[in-house]
Amino acid sequence: MTASVLRAEGKGDWQGWAALVALVAAVALPLAWTDGAPAYLYDQGLRGLIAAVLVGAAVAANLTISRSYAGSAVILLGAIAAAGAALAALPAVEAMTAPAGPTPGTFLSATGGFWGLVAAAWLLAWLAVRRLSETRAPGRLGGTLLKIAIPLIFGAGVIFLWEIVVRGLAVPFVIMPPPSAIWARLITSVPTLAADFRQTFLKAVLAGYAIGCGSGFLVAILVDRVEFLKRGLLPVGNLVSALPIIGVAPIMVMWFGFDWPSKAAVVVAMTFFPMLVNTLAGLSASDRMERDLMHTYAAGYWQSLFKLRLPAALPFIFNALKINSTLAMIGAIVAEFFGTPVVGMGFRISTEVGRMNTDMVWAEIAVAAVAGSAFYGVVALIERAVTFWHPSFRQSRMEG
Repeated sequence: MTASVLRAEGKGDWQGWAALVALVAAVALPLAWTDGAPAYLYDQGLRGLIAAVLVGAAVAANLTISRSYAGSAVILLGAIAAAGAALAALPAVEAMTAPAGPTPGTFLSATGGFWGLVAAAWLLAWLAVRRLSETRAPGRLGGTLLKIAIPLIFGAGVIFLWEIVVRGLAVPFVIMPPPSAIWARLITSVPTLAADFRQTFLKAVLAGYAIGCGSGFLVAILVDRVEFLKRGLLPVGNLVSALPIIGVAPIMVMWFGFDWPSKAAVVVAMTFFPMLVNTLAGLSASDRMERDLMHTYAAGYWQSLFKLRLPAALPFIFNALKINSTLAMIGAIVAEFFGTPVVGMGFRISTEVGRMNTDMVWAEIAVAAVAGSAFYGVVALIERAVTFWHPSFRQSRMEG
């Protein structure tokens, strides 16, 4: 009984206690070694941040309030304070990096104290995200804000770890640049990135996506209407979908030229079959009793299609649209590796890799990731507006 009560009050969460231990280690152990001598965290003028982090960790680990929104906010503030202390100490750690550590001939960029601080930040962020995910938000607005906050906190934690690990371990820039360098490249290369985005996304991706999804949908209707096509066309479509993109892309370049139409053709080839298969599955989703009822009302094929079968197929169709929203971006970028004008995301990635400009490569990857995610999100929002009657959306609204 006592153990369950303590666990319900938040006193059984090991992340808070582990974060407290990590922070004690951060203060007790050296950050790094310089000329064979240890340098500690409190040598860097971070006493205020250390005190704030320790208080946050103590509250997160011990207080009953940690199960409430206020408690989650305290835990999150502790994570931010620990992360801020690690980032503030990072330049000093990098300055201390030398070929000689405590033992001549060794290379150390950071030691236990620094990584204790990093571990504390990650553990507190983990605990905050877990608590927020277990919290039932009051009202629809609170639920929406909570759904946005959780992935933002998690994403910020991943970026923080990326920055800290790359710089703290002195990873060579060519192998993995830190997020700060990628952001600097993004800011200074906006015209180039914008031109590549227009060439790849606004031309090749959108055109290929519209043609591929539209043709797949229309062919699915035709296959559903004509029975022998289902037996003959589906195996051919399966064969085409299994063709490797690195083999198809050069052929499309020879057929349609070096500009964006050849990339759009590759996108069409990648998006056609998922739409065909999902639409056919959706057209078969309606119940036999419902189809018999339409037949009882003397409804013809097209009346049953538009009034019953297509509405029932909408969740399947939108699944294909969401899958294709990411496939289209991948197909267009890969196709640009095999011939393109001196513009485009795939062209820029392949060129900058050869020049060892990995920060520009990651900047293009970041733009592609954001564009693909936004595209997926737009399709998901349209799906939510069109298929609001679907049980999954009704259930989510009830839970909100």
